[in-house]
Amino acid sequence: MVCAALLHSVAAHAAEPVQIDPAQVQTPTTANDPQFAAWLAQFKQEALASGISPQTLAVALPEGVQKIERVIELDQRQPEFVDTFWNYLDRRVDEKRIRTGREKLREHRKTFNSVQARYGIPTSVLLALWGLETGYGASTGSFPTPAALATLAYGNRRSAFFRSELLHALTILEQQHLPADKMMGSWAGAMGQMQFMPSTFLHHAVDADDDGRKDIWHSLPDAFNSAANYLRRSGWRPGELWGREVKLPEGFELDNASPEILKSVKAWTRLGVRQTSGKPLPPANLNGSIILPQGHEGPAFLVYRNFHVIMEWNRSINYALAVCHLSDRFSGGGALKLGRNADNRRLTRDQYIEIQKMLLQLGYPLGIIDGVPGTKTRQAIQNYQRTVGLPADGHASARLLEYMQRAAPLGG
Repeated sequence: MVCAALLHSVAAHAAEPVQIDPAQVQTPTTANDPQFAAWLAQFKQEALASGISPQTLAVALPEGVQKIERVIELDQRQPEFVDTFWNYLDRRVDEKRIRTGREKLREHRKTFNSVQARYGIPTSVLLALWGLETGYGASTGSFPTPAALATLAYGNRRSAFFRSELLHALTILEQQHLPADKMMGSWAGAMGQMQFMPSTFLHHAVDADDDGRKDIWHSLPDAFNSAANYLRRSGWRPGELWGREVKLPEGFELDNASPEILKSVKAWTRLGVRQTSGKPLPPANLNGSIILPQGHEGPAFLVYRNFHVIMEWNRSINYALAVCHLSDRFSGGGALKLGRNADNRRLTRDQYIEIQKMLLQLGYPLGIIDGVPGTKTRQAIQNYQRTVGLPADGHASARLLEYMQRAAPLGG
């Protein structure tokens, strides 16, 4: 799902797409809510003042439209588990997705070649994004976008964001890129083959087939060119790698493993970083970061600028690595080689909250106790690991939880 900064923490897009029975959502009505009706009437006045026509409002948000309860349910739902990198990757980069992607490439090779020639974005990257976003167009979403966004704009903790996206969606309809009854997407408002939010559509969508409309739902040239346009404008550098899996030396200083720490390839080589085969890193005039998505026992990656461009698409490191690895598989690369012996047990949210509570009791500030593995929690874990003599990778694992329970159980 694509939107500047906020989007990817909004929709469940860092997870697998939620499969919805279309029968659940085709009629976006519930029992009348007078407060929602009043809010919507006020919003329509704002939309009219911003240039949206009465005709567009009448078809996009007709009289009697109500909140979609399923959207509220999905927005409030919290995942039960904090998944591991390997579990995340294995569900998304499997033989079926790779095989289907290669079939789609053969089917649409001419279109992909044209897009790559125009924007410099590798076909393999666009194919990977398409496969992860919508299963190559098989699951683009079945919620009516205006009603879904109105639901989220009303009384939601991110209401200002969704209110803005709703106005953008109405602008798209005003520009007649598609009929209102065809504007369908995810529960959070992401649309089309590549799951653009309305604001991203308005800034980056392209009419590649020259039919006068930017149709990211049904026109693959429009969808792929729009995605490539977004990546290029986000800073993608044609001809550069996204990164590679690497082997770290014994005694590698784990403080150096951070997306915020940039060093040249020569500098990483001097620190002992090697290819997975043990051979030296190929010479390159690039700066990169070491990331450890499953702690020091898991795989290690040296990532460059283009990886961070994928992170602009989705702020999840696991998602970005899945895109990049799937892209490599389409280009003839093999499976990842190292780190399969890492502790791969998933933590529940309650277990993660237990770690946070113990850290707080021990005097490590970490902000809100919410069961979410954020930056402050990772820093607190890293500081705790240093104190007790564990490898300070900042990674929460079942093994770390067991250690903390033995050392400092809650209430002890």
